[in-house]
Amino acid sequence: MPKAAVDDDPLEWKIQTLRGQLLDLGSAIRQLNQSGLDGATAQLLMTRKRAELEDLMKRGR
Repeated sequence: MPKAAVDDDPLEWKIQTLRGQLLDLGSAIRQLNQSGLDGATAQLLMTRKRAELEDLMKRGR
């Protein structure tokens, strides 16, 4: 999808933002695990963000 189309569509913008947040959370969880720390809170947040993303994608269809 062209960049202009993403900028003009609030739903697509939200979807892309959530995808970016999920990537960041995945990275944070990996770093926590590698450090031997508990990433349960970040994993819960990731689960919630995934559900939000799925909901937005269903609305976009």
